[in-house]
Amino acid sequence: MGIYTFDPSYQYALQLDKEDELASFRDEFYVKEGTIYLDGNSLGLLSKRAEASLLQILDSWKQFGIDGWTKGEHPWFYLSERLGDLIAPLIGAEANEVVVSGSTTVNLHQLVSTFYEPEGTRTKILADELTFPTDIYALQSQVKLKGYDPDEHLVQVKSRDGRTLNEEDIISAMTENIALIVLPSVLYRSGQILDMKRLTEEAHKRGILIGFDLCHSIGSIPHQFTEWDVDFAFWCNYKYLNGGPGSVAGLYVNKKHFHRTPGLTGWFSSNKDKQFDMEHTLTPADDAGAYQMGTPHLLSLAPLIGSLEIFKEAGLDRLRQKSLSMTQYMMDLIAHELKDMDFTIGNPLEDDRRTGHIYLEHQEAARICKALKENNVIPDFRAPNGIRLAPIALYNTFEEVWNTVQILKKIMVEEQYKKFENTRDVVA
Repeated sequence: MGIYTFDPSYQYALQLDKEDELASFRDEFYVKEGTIYLDGNSLGLLSKRAEASLLQILDSWKQFGIDGWTKGEHPWFYLSERLGDLIAPLIGAEANEVVVSGSTTVNLHQLVSTFYEPEGTRTKILADELTFPTDIYALQSQVKLKGYDPDEHLVQVKSRDGRTLNEEDIISAMTENIALIVLPSVLYRSGQILDMKRLTEEAHKRGILIGFDLCHSIGSIPHQFTEWDVDFAFWCNYKYLNGGPGSVAGLYVNKKHFHRTPGLTGWFSSNKDKQFDMEHTLTPADDAGAYQMGTPHLLSLAPLIGSLEIFKEAGLDRLRQKSLSMTQYMMDLIAHELKDMDFTIGNPLEDDRRTGHIYLEHQEAARICKALKENNVIPDFRAPNGIRLAPIALYNTFEEVWNTVQILKKIMVEEQYKKFENTRDVVA
């Protein structure tokens, strides 16, 4: 793509698409005709390769039965580790530090049960008040399991504006009674990117272990975990990585911690060579594979095989640059077309702090989202007043961004939203 300079015309949107070197990847996905899908930061679309790899695993079940664990193109027994190898470059980690296993919340429980070791005056976990609720629920549970009161021993850094976090405030909260820090890499509402490198350095200066929830950053922005020396991380694979609803999640453990026995162990924690010895003394794997517990869900692993092939071909750096261009273009169009309509852009404006979606705030947000859906634009509502719009670099176009803002303008001018109740649906 050429150098971006804003032009509000429709022809300019078409020109940006013409210059897009990633445009061909749109054909890899099942994009519903006549619909603009801007919710890929909640659930990515199905790709043809993900569909093919799922069918391939089904076929191996059909062809091999139980021998599918060790036979076929993708032997099941090793698939979680193999997919970890493919994901590792997306977070700047070594292959043996990553495994695809569990779910976001299960992996968080696993990692906190391992790394939260309250002792003496170091008994508290540091989190924040803007993180996704599941993280807080899990941390409260882990604090209770260690015999402490979450109201006192789970510290949540406050936001100054209700949208973002200030790294200075987080660092100030790294006091001598903090045993563990768990933070989001990206805030799920506003899309703010936290400075993971700086926060890790500051935590380690104080002798505190730190981990990150990557659900809203993996597959969207580059990470350099080896360079940053992050202790652990966890994430889902169904947003930007397009692994499908309920896709098996992932986790990262810094190799310097491989000597630890995971807090929660199971059969698949075993060293692969020892697993079928059926001993009642666990010999854990000597890498991140030890943090698995039960048998992997093969049919929910399978789509990732095809999806990660696409990421390897597209390249995360190129995807990030296109994403930044698309979100900047959307913000510029919003400022040009929707002024005086009471919208507030709630995401960071700077490239190094903004991830892959635009966060619009409006007092009629729930109604506006329903009107957008009626106009075949798929947004994401976040209570109480947020509209998330995610132009995904792999399958959205600049023309779709332009059309979305024009549709939004029409909804507001014609007051189409007033026919709907300003309440969220059961699933928002």
